[in-house]
Amino acid sequence: MDGIRQIFAGMPWWVKWVAVPLLALFVFGGVITSILGALIGFVFKLLLFVGLVSGLVFVVKKFSGSGSKSSSGEW
Repeated sequence: MDGIRQIFAGMPWWVKWVAVPLLALFVFGGVITSILGALIGFVFKLLLFVGLVSGLVFVVKKFSGSGSKSSSGEW
């Protein structure tokens, strides 16, 4: 780790803070975008699932609760 610090010590600031991150994004950009895409897709599917389940619970409660009261208990 000390050797890397010595190499970067003689470099201008723009190499450390601009060029190296841009090269990392260029090299690992596909990996980063695929991980972010998978994470966003998972969150979207999770929110869709929660919305569908809550809609189903709402519909079942609305139609079964208006007819006859069950003796199993109220929500």
